[in-house]
Amino acid sequence: MSLINVIVVDDHNLFRNGLKLLLNNAGNFNVIAEASNGREFIELLAHHSPDVVLMDINMPEMDGIEATTKAMALKPGLKIICLSMYGEEEYYYKMIEAGVAGFLLKNSDINEVKNAITAVYEGGKYFSQELLYSVVKNIKTTQTNQEVIENLSDREVEVLKQICIGLSNQEIAENLNISKRTVDKHRANLLDKTNSKNTAYLVMYAIKNKLIDI
Repeated sequence: MSLINVIVVDDHNLFRNGLKLLLNNAGNFNVIAEASNGREFIELLAHHSPDVVLMDINMPEMDGIEATTKAMALKPGLKIICLSMYGEEEYYYKMIEAGVAGFLLKNSDINEVKNAITAVYEGGKYFSQELLYSVVKNIKTTQTNQEVIENLSDREVEVLKQICIGLSNQEIAENLNISKRTVDKHRANLLDKTNSKNTAYLVMYAIKNKLIDI
């Protein structure tokens, strides 16, 4: 695997330094820059081209939501993973709206961080299972949307379950022994049928409406 260039954005020096040290010693990762707030990060983008960004939510001067929104406008397609703590569920949809590719709890071990970065770098999404349990516990769930469930084919449900564990379209195709083009079509149908603007919304929709079990 080629070296994955990472920028870490967090207002706590100790956390940034620890994460930088762990990633730089992990073999396939290179922390090319770090920022203590969103404003610093936006300035860094003029000089750096990260493969993946690890973005905190709550920071001074410019928070992660605004920074992600501005960064995605400057560099569409930028891959950003949100760094979250328990109790920040109210911000998740805002970060999804801003364009993040995944969520990680700050207390995740380094192996999960590596897996998340790799998954997003390769074009997939990553949602910490522990974080998803936290979301399920804290958000107000809706009643199961029976009309949507009945409108989904068995294959679409299979694809949805694999999307929700962060697999890429290619990985889903291999697991289900179908073509990537077929998976692309199923994903597009799922987004349309659930009225989800992107994959992150689709995952949250599936959880809130009990379309999957996690």
